[in-house]
Amino acid sequence: MPKKTWTLTDIQRDVYVDEIAITPADIGGGAAGYSVNKRTLRGGLRDGVDVIEVDNGTLRFVVIPTRGMGIWRATLGQMELGWKSPVAGPVNPGFVRLWEPSGLGWLDGFDEMLCRCGLESNGAPEFDQQGELVYPLHGRIANIPAHKVEVTVDGDSGEIAVTGTVDESRLLGNKLRMVSTISTAAGCPGMTVTDTITNISAEPSELELLYHINFGAPLLQPGAKVVVPVARVAPRDEVAVGNLPEWDTYGPQTPGSVEAVFFFDLAAEYDGRTQVLLRNAAGDQGVSLKFNRNELPCFTLWKNRQDEADGYVTGLEPATNFPSPRSFEKEQGRVGVLAPGESRRFEVALEVHPDATTVEATEQTIAGIQQSSTPEILQRPNPQWSSQ
Repeated sequence: MPKKTWTLTDIQRDVYVDEIAITPADIGGGAAGYSVNKRTLRGGLRDGVDVIEVDNGTLRFVVIPTRGMGIWRATLGQMELGWKSPVAGPVNPGFVRLWEPSGLGWLDGFDEMLCRCGLESNGAPEFDQQGELVYPLHGRIANIPAHKVEVTVDGDSGEIAVTGTVDESRLLGNKLRMVSTISTAAGCPGMTVTDTITNISAEPSELELLYHINFGAPLLQPGAKVVVPVARVAPRDEVAVGNLPEWDTYGPQTPGSVEAVFFFDLAAEYDGRTQVLLRNAAGDQGVSLKFNRNELPCFTLWKNRQDEADGYVTGLEPATNFPSPRSFEKEQGRVGVLAPGESRRFEVALEVHPDATTVEATEQTIAGIQQSSTPEILQRPNPQWSSQ
């Protein structure tokens, strides 16, 4: 079977490939129509950022090893997935001041379709009693470059996998290693993100992980809907209380509006599998996420309703916990602990739905999951979920 692996980065062996183009001619086999290209961006805030452009013949997407193995953009035909950020990225982490006093420096680099929040903390910034920043917004993992990157292609099946290793580790602190594989196959309208987090310390390490998966126009538009199998949903704060009657529907771009955030306990199949969908107003385009509640038990919906120039975007966010301050999450028992050498595996599959038929089929699947639970809509923030 023709299968080949290319090592693009390996700091242990002092290997770094600046550019490469991989096509079926380099492998052989029956699969065709795909390509993988790696290059380094130059100029502006993106200077020095490595990108790996994967085209499986149907779906094209861009992996960013320099930014914690995030996914910058994706395209299927005329469908563009991602969002228009006020930040002109992808941003080199060297320009992101995570530890600026406000705790919001993470936003200086935020413009991906998919990025991770964690691994030590993943929620709101937290300060000590003297006002010093302890945990910055959303943690460090999205701004740590991968130190090993490989591309594997199977010429018969057309399977393409980009694997990167990222260490969030420091002296006198947590030491976690993430091995992330982003995989797809020739002609497939989706991709799968599989992350294995390992404690590489001789002492226990704590873990929070959230997948911040973001979509803007044109998929996000007035009348667009999110379809979620709800067991329980609660507004995060008073702003979300005001948007509760329309929690699943998106309004127009509204300059000056404040983000609305909702926390969910999702319904799921007997084995924990669940699915959520974002679709446009006409119901003829959408994107869905599949994951397992046994791995990612908490789900957050983020609705940023500002003008597109300021970030008209929504986030679908499966996670190990809710993105509240870390001390609150720890009090509620949602901060994980990994023993020395212990690993945990997480998987999120993203599928693009380019027509009404596939959108409707996905809605029916979610409706079937919903049958296992009667939705409970809480009118006030849940004090066990939200610190606000």
